[in-house]
Amino acid sequence: MSKNNVIADLFDRSKHSPIFVAPMAGVTDRPFRTLCKYFGAGHAVSEMMTSDQTLRMTKKSLYRANFDGELAPISAQIAGSEPEQLAEAARYQVANGAQIVDINMGCPAKKVCNKLAGSALLKDEDLVARILDTVVAAVDVPVTLKTRLGFLNGHENIMRVAKRAEEAGIAALALHGRTREDMYLNTARYSLIKEVKSMLSIPVIANGDIDSPEKAKYVLDYTGADAVMIGRAAQGRPWIFREIDHYLKTGEHLAAPDIQEVKDVLLGHLAELYQFYGEYSGCRIARKHIAWYTKGLRSSNEFRQNMYKVESTIEQAKVVEDYFNHLLDQGNIMSDVQVEQVNLLETK
Repeated sequence: MSKNNVIADLFDRSKHSPIFVAPMAGVTDRPFRTLCKYFGAGHAVSEMMTSDQTLRMTKKSLYRANFDGELAPISAQIAGSEPEQLAEAARYQVANGAQIVDINMGCPAKKVCNKLAGSALLKDEDLVARILDTVVAAVDVPVTLKTRLGFLNGHENIMRVAKRAEEAGIAALALHGRTREDMYLNTARYSLIKEVKSMLSIPVIANGDIDSPEKAKYVLDYTGADAVMIGRAAQGRPWIFREIDHYLKTGEHLAAPDIQEVKDVLLGHLAELYQFYGEYSGCRIARKHIAWYTKGLRSSNEFRQNMYKVESTIEQAKVVEDYFNHLLDQGNIMSDVQVEQVNLLETK
């Protein structure tokens, strides 16, 4: 399939949902991407992988580059600041099975920006141009770009960067509606995403603060974007893709999963994590996912404090199952705070 056909197919709503999974370091591993796709995500981009060859064979990098059995199209995100090094990383990931290469110019993390990578690249538009030209020329698959509005508030340069990206042959642009200065604070701004979309002929994906079916529809309608990208809102809530897709198609809300389904999804996710990472890492990586899934449930804080002390995957899965069985037996899954709020409303 040609470059153009891969992208045209990806943005064909008869084949793929316009709700994508945002790349998140330490989160969007293969088990998480697979789960989100199961719930209806139209596309998922890998965790950020460094272009530094000396780190390519570390255990963490090998996990991040594991695409075995993943549904197509496989998209590998690379990060760095040296054009030739990024080009070599792109070639390596294509040889590893990637059908799309995504360049990270959006990560706001200090350890990334201190190496003039991620969103720090937006400070040097000449370097941005060299990276885009070099990586696009290096591979025969589509190259996409994920970036932000700019580095500093008041100095947003996304219009120039986006235009240069299109000229370089970037196949699609994912745009987070914040600057690097914003980190994940303040509110995502969509007006510049709208302007970028109206200026470009390539697909644009809107990202930032999209956490509900209504918000997804609003952002799609307001910006004219070809898709939206869900990040933090999918943590512990992979069914959000199913909910948004249903709402976009019908205008109606899908019922939230009941506690039995949440239990089944979480235990299935844990099994995949254990198999993927093994005993030691699987147990520890699973902890944050368990915390996300159980946030807001009754007595969940006490449960999590006990769960964090568990050192084996067998015991971890058992304490999770026991906790959910207790919720099912009690028939009341609301947290103590939620119960108190309901009681206050009822007394008014």
